[in-house]
Amino acid sequence: MTDFEISLSSRTSPSVTLSPAAAQRLNTLSKSEGRPLMLRVAVDGGGCSGFQYRFDLVEDAEPDDLKVERDGAAAVIDLISLDLLKGSVIDFADELAAAEFRVRNPNAKSSCGCGVSFSI
Repeated sequence: MTDFEISLSSRTSPSVTLSPAAAQRLNTLSKSEGRPLMLRVAVDGGGCSGFQYRFDLVEDAEPDDLKVERDGAAAVIDLISLDLLKGSVIDFADELAAAEFRVRNPNAKSSCGCGVSFSI
């Protein structure tokens, strides 16, 4: 196995997972839109704590995206963001104050009150 194949295989067996609640919400959104949608999860520089999560609904993955699937739903993550998301769970919470996708990231040393910004 070449170094490239080893690197590629580690990208296709991620330690990032999609929770049952996130999968259910994505399936509901896809059904209501009448087309399959995936959740793009990315990490950008900025926010109160240094990094912030970005969520978008997309129809297609980019060629170098990692795809995380559960129960017919999928999330995609770019390779740069993947390093900051290893071991994370992509979740969906429907609470009194808000309904939103969230990331439970074990790499985050701290986060701000909004829960979208974090530091490592």
